[in-house]
Amino acid sequence: MNQTLTAVAVPTLPPARTSRVYAWAVFALTFGLMLSDYLSRQVIGAVFPSIKAEWALSDSQLGMLVSVVSFVVGLLSVPISLVADRWGRVKSITLMAFMWCLATVVCGLAQNYAQLLGSRMFVGLGEAAYGAAGAALLAHVFPARQRAAVLGAFLSASLFGSVLGVVIGGAVAAQYGWRMAFFAVGAPGLLLALVYPFVVRDYKTVPLATEGEGGAASKRSGIGQVARAVFAARSGNYTFLASGLQMAMPAMLIAWLPTYLGRYHHMDVKQGALMTGAAVMASGIGMIFGGGLADRLSASRPRRRALVPAAYSVLSALILITAFALPPGPLGLGLIFLGALFAAAHGGCSGAIVCDVTHPGVRATVTATMALANNLIGLAPGPLLVGLLSDLFGLKLALTLTPVMALAAAVCFVLASRSYESDAARHPAKGAQGASA
Repeated sequence: MNQTLTAVAVPTLPPARTSRVYAWAVFALTFGLMLSDYLSRQVIGAVFPSIKAEWALSDSQLGMLVSVVSFVVGLLSVPISLVADRWGRVKSITLMAFMWCLATVVCGLAQNYAQLLGSRMFVGLGEAAYGAAGAALLAHVFPARQRAAVLGAFLSASLFGSVLGVVIGGAVAAQYGWRMAFFAVGAPGLLLALVYPFVVRDYKTVPLATEGEGGAASKRSGIGQVARAVFAARSGNYTFLASGLQMAMPAMLIAWLPTYLGRYHHMDVKQGALMTGAAVMASGIGMIFGGGLADRLSASRPRRRALVPAAYSVLSALILITAFALPPGPLGLGLIFLGALFAAAHGGCSGAIVCDVTHPGVRATVTATMALANNLIGLAPGPLLVGLLSDLFGLKLALTLTPVMALAAAVCFVLASRSYESDAARHPAKGAQGASA
């Protein structure tokens, strides 16, 4: 039996409920929680020396405190996003934020390694689907013409939060001890989580409806149907792959740039960390403005929605390859910062593309799938690939070769552009921010 997905008509909100003030209030709170998310995730790195000294931990035990969060996020992001799409974004976001913030505070109360590891697992459980649910809510509140810019700005909070987590955690730990560092980054998020449901209104979940024989509609939305909806668009599938490959660029910079600066530019640990933080900030800026530029350039030529991030990928690859191939010096260092500016500029574009070409009833699930692709294809393998190549050829050559992944990402974005317009046309009501709560 041939079945096709059909969009369900959605009532329009009263004008006051879609005002610019309300939309940007939603953005501010959702962005703030994304900062809290990554503050909680990355603060652990700043307190490694103190925890190692107090509990005599091995480096592998310390590494597990980082890896356990990413593992839980990757494992549970899609199933929890399925729940968020059905139960409601605002309720899910509020519950998740309370969980990761409380778990972060509990980290500061841990009396042994097992307790701290368990608390970090709950940090990952709380954060597992926040990015997906938050992106889905913002894609609903803002019109399609602003979607790439807004989602790019939202996702940039992950980079800014990563920098702040290390900086704030280190400063607080140095002054008041490592336990206080967890309190300092966990407690403010609790206030945002408390305010969130009183300000933000959810939209009514758009059910996946199918038309069977005789045009009879069914509102079943089983796992198989959801999966078909998520992967129905060819342009969306190419974008999953492209985004994942490109995310290897900021991942490798965050992981290996401090070591590179120490070995080849002879910077001490503090200098290397500060310079890496500045490069991460450049990536965050690129993510914000990259989405906005894509929105402008694709206003009259929709296909450019995917071609613009392809250009970002090519630029990041060529600039970073040149930067690491050059002898260490000011020119190479400057090019690293320029390459970092384009390394994550595709983020908002990718999120906008997959939202544009999939059914609105699975929007949180499709953004969770994007997060899963980013983790499995780029964020996890990228730094590991650099390490493997470094063992064989040295770190400098490894960092010179790895940006080839961005060229592969560009090819996938170009392939996505070929079917983007036809895929997006299947969901003409995709951006309706007028869904009622």
